[in-house]
Amino acid sequence: MVGKLITFEGSDGAGKTSVMNEVVRDFQQQLGDQMLVTREPGGNKISEQIRRIILDRANTEMDYRTEALLYAAARRQHLVETILPALTAGKLILCDRYVDSSVAYQGAGRQIGMQEVAKMNEFATEKLLPDRTIYFDIPVEVGLKRIAQHRDANQIDRLDVETTAFHRRVHQGYMKLIAANRDRFIRIDATQPIETVVENTKKVIRQIAGEFFNEES
Repeated sequence: MVGKLITFEGSDGAGKTSVMNEVVRDFQQQLGDQMLVTREPGGNKISEQIRRIILDRANTEMDYRTEALLYAAARRQHLVETILPALTAGKLILCDRYVDSSVAYQGAGRQIGMQEVAKMNEFATEKLLPDRTIYFDIPVEVGLKRIAQHRDANQIDRLDVETTAFHRRVHQGYMKLIAANRDRFIRIDATQPIETVVENTKKVIRQIAGEFFNEES
């Protein structure tokens, strides 16, 4: 595998998806087919169908372990059908969420065990981890305030409406992951203006994946 996988992570309201969209817009003309932009859960037909089930606010009866298993199933299909072929083809992959989200949200947030969820996903991914992970850091209360102010009802999913205590546990889970994987994680202050966050993110990606960028860029 000669490609490179960079994942974007962050608590709800950190703005990582908005930042990713801006970064992709700036890089698209230069990188073209060398760059693959994808997301989890999702990234292909089957995984997107699973995503709809997971995030549907009507599915209030969903058991926490069922939720974790569905994420892992979507991830497996995403990996086999989307990520692995792109890595083999030598592409730069930017992925909105990956394994760390499950460990933080289901393992810590749902309190079913970070190690247990990590092991489940080791099976799903055959232990494939990102080359680097960019974490968009924001206080929980700030992130939830952003969601309330800027997302309409159609954009709010089952996880967005969870309690503040749940989101604090998720944040704490991320902090544990970062502490245990310092060589992989890069933290970016997401409380800054989005223009600043975008520029910082672009700089980090160029440092991580310099081989994809020519000297003039």
